[in-house]
Formats: sequence, C-alpha cells, structure tokens
Amino acid sequence: MRVEWHGQSAFTLTGAEAKVFVDPFADMSMLADRGMQFDYPPIEADGVDLLLVTHEHLDHNGVEAVSGEPAVLRSTAGKLESPIGEVLAIASEHDDAAGTERGPNTIFVFNLDGLRIAHFGDFGQASLRPQQAAAIGAIDLLFIPVGGGPTIGGIAAAEIALGLDPSWVVPMHYRTSKIGFLETEEEFVTAIAHARQLETSSFETTELIPGDGPIALVPAVP
Repeated sequence: MRVEWHGQSAFTLTGAEAKVFVDPFADMSMLADRGMQFDYPPIEADGVDLLLVTHEHLDHNGVEAVSGEPAVLRSTAGKLESPIGEVLAIASEHDDAAGTERGPNTIFVFNLDGLRIAHFGDFGQASLRPQQAAAIGAIDLLFIPVGGGPTIGGIAAAEIALGLDPSWVVPMHYRTSKIGFLETEEEFVTAIAHARQLETSSFETTELIPGDGPIALVPAVP
C-alpha cells in the first residue's frame, strides 16, 4: 500500500484493489486574510473508491478536491459498509469539553491491503476513553494529530500511540514550513522511542519493518 501525505490530516492510501482518501482540505486561501499561513499544494486526486471525512471543518471536509464519484462516509459513527468492506466509525470529540467547543470528531478504523488502520481526525479529548480504545482494538498503522491547539499535543498523542501499540504511527496536523500555526511534531517524536524522518511525502508499507514498539514515520512536507 502506498501512503501519501498531502499536508494537515489529508492522506491518500492506495492499495492493490482500492484507493482511500481521508480528510481532504478545501481552498484555504481565506486564511491569508486572517494572517494565517496555509501553503500546502492544492489536492489533486482521482480514482478514489472511498472518501472519509472525520469532521466538518474546511481543512478536513474539502470533498470537492477529490474527483469522480467515490463512496463518502462523513462525520458519523457506527459499523458501516463501504467499497473496502466494513468501516468502523468511532464517536469522539474535537475538544476536551465533550464537544461543546469544537464539535464532534470521528475516528475511522478500516482494513486495507492486510493492514488495520486508524485515522484520528482532529481528536481533541484529554485522553482516549477505555470504550474507544476497546473499539479500536489492535491496529497496524495509526494516523494521529500532534500539533496541539484545537487537538491533542505531542505528549498526549504519544501516550495514545504507546497505549494502542501499532507497528507504525504517522503524526499529522502540526506546524511545518507550509503552515504558520499549531506546534511542531518534535515533542511527539521525542516521546516515541523510535522514529524515521522520511525523504518524501509518501511511503510504501511493503518496505516497512516492524520494530520493538511503535515506529514514528514522519513524511517530508509536501
């Protein structure tokens, strides 16, 4: 499976038989009027079979950026049918105040190319509730926000990653040279014992080697 990071929380996962896109961002040019930098290149994606939207904010719900007619699961919860089989959508919150500040968020868990994958969207709870952790179960590849602000920061993200114990964890939604807000990924990477800085914004899961505990994979900035 090929994993490509487009910036923020947007990823394309291209398997042998299906392509999944999670959290595409829309046109973010309006942020410049508010003095906020957002310079990730526009998303260009086609041939997508399944589009997942974790919550309804502009940097996550830009479905118009994905061409074609993919099946769409957005801002929901439950056990849902999709072109790749059952997708588990776990209810969570975008903040640590029971969703009263920034609303709901979905954790998506699904299988692709023999790997169990979890994408945490803009998870903002103080910690993962036991019921949520039990629903997620054993996973191979985790995508989790680490930049603080409207989501959890690096330390909380590392605690969740170590608790779930996937083989690999990819940080997302953090400050880079392309955005001028949030915190960087450094706190998270420091808290994870093993980390790899990648030379490109994409990687092949067939080339990954499991380690002793989660390995943090940090793609190059798109």
